[in-house]
Amino acid sequence: MLDPGWNRRAVSASEAVAKIKSGDRVFIHGASATPTPLLEALLARPHLYNVTVYHLHTVGHSPFGKPHGIFSVSLFTGATMRGAVEKGDADFMPVFLSDIPRLFLSGEIALDVALLQLSPPSKHGDCTLGTSVDAALAASHSAKVRIAEINRQMPRTLGHSVVQLGALDAFVTTDRPLAEAEAAPQGPVEQRIGEQIAALVEDGSCLQLGIGAIPDAVLARLGDKHELGVHTEMFSDGLIPLIENGVVTNRKKKVHPGRTVTSFVTGTRKLFDFVDDNQRVEFHPCDRTNDTSLIRKNDKVVAINSAIEIDLSGQVCADSIGHRIFSGIGGQMDFIRGAALSEGGKPIIALPSTAAKGTVSRITMQLKSGAGVVTTRGHVHWVVTEYGAVNLHGKTLRQRAELLISIAHPDFRGQLKREFEQVRHYSCP
Repeated sequence: MLDPGWNRRAVSASEAVAKIKSGDRVFIHGASATPTPLLEALLARPHLYNVTVYHLHTVGHSPFGKPHGIFSVSLFTGATMRGAVEKGDADFMPVFLSDIPRLFLSGEIALDVALLQLSPPSKHGDCTLGTSVDAALAASHSAKVRIAEINRQMPRTLGHSVVQLGALDAFVTTDRPLAEAEAAPQGPVEQRIGEQIAALVEDGSCLQLGIGAIPDAVLARLGDKHELGVHTEMFSDGLIPLIENGVVTNRKKKVHPGRTVTSFVTGTRKLFDFVDDNQRVEFHPCDRTNDTSLIRKNDKVVAINSAIEIDLSGQVCADSIGHRIFSGIGGQMDFIRGAALSEGGKPIIALPSTAAKGTVSRITMQLKSGAGVVTTRGHVHWVVTEYGAVNLHGKTLRQRAELLISIAHPDFRGQLKREFEQVRHYSCP
């Protein structure tokens, strides 16, 4: 049983990060689980050199870079690091989310330290990784040193999320609100895309979807569906009403039936309270949630993913704007392929037809110079904009062009037809 005076072992943040040495490789817990007090103490340390930090997207101010002797490698780049990556003060690693745990566990990236944010321990001394299990469990298992912020406001999450108090080399205690992500506003475009996708969701489907205006617009239009399941890498507040109202039951799932399965969550305090000690929600590492061989076992998997742009052959760029890294590969390919192999599955790429206030078409003859192909044209199936939903699977280059032009913004359809004709010597009707 846990010693009731366990918190007497707590130290200050500066004492905790004193265990980090020059030259160390450090994992940083991300999203709402970013251990901000430990990061601030780390950045305040003088005479620390050549420290490399590995992380998914973090929240808050993260001024890694040359001035601090701390170099950031983003495995998924968020808003806090885009500028640093673009300036060369940080770097980005293209990698499937499902492959990241193996990088740590195999020693390919040999971690010296893991900086974590945990829930308070149970009576058995078990803390949990709270809102973000993702790659953090593998980091905590493989790092030589584990340093944690134990936050009284971090929810206790169930599934495969335990880090034992006794395994920590140092910890601080806090009682602070988690970083929240408010729902993105839905305009007419997002609402129309939500309607198009909701029409593709059948009763008994198993959903994968993320955060943002389009996923929220889809969720808001699924109230008349029945026996839905959820096996996803993440979810946000928009899913809660569907679970509470009995639309999401998870009874039809073959993998973890009866449970909503995720790797991390991001949203508001309402969401954090919802997942706290919730037997109906299981958190697992991302090499399990995003394992294509598991995803495909569920029937009618509907995977909803976003894109920055798509060319007329079906190549999807989702991580960069030209050479500028915007996000990361994440789990898009894991779920697009898993849904394609699922019985009755529907892999969906959803995007507004334009960007930059309607001045740029997101459907293009060719991707921008430097753009990364996250989903190949051989993997893409359904593509949805506010102008319709088309299925490119089994279609030729000519057929794909015709279908994609039909859901492009009307202002750009003529230009796209002319460009396609110049390249493929075929006139689109």
